[in-house]
Amino acid sequence: QVRLVESGGGSVQAGGSLRLSCAASGLTFRNYAMGWFRQAPGKEREFVGSISWSGASTDYTDSVKGRFTISRDNAKNWVNLQMNSTKPEDTAVYYCAADKPPWRGEYDYWGQGTQVTVSS
Repeated sequence: QVRLVESGGGSVQAGGSLRLSCAASGLTFRNYAMGWFRQAPGKEREFVGSISWSGASTDYTDSVKGRFTISRDNAKNWVNLQMNSTKPEDTAVYYCAADKPPWRGEYDYWGQGTQVTVSS
């Protein structure tokens, strides 16, 4: 079956960096666009960013533009979220998700999440 497993979460001081990884299995990874989402305590889950199946195109929510970068390796079936210049408001559980063709943003598969805590 499809599995998405996030790793790399933890605690960091504001201004620091953290890299999250998502390892995918059980699907033809290169066919899927991948997204990162987050959910802070008491808040709804929100879109962080996404990367196209080829890696040629990325999209980010305004609050992370210029600070976060998504990359992928279709040979190794992983997608990364590089978080730089972190802020306390980035504290959340981060999830990766897979969006199958025709990539309508209806993410079909989700990981279990990894906690990120940014302290001031």
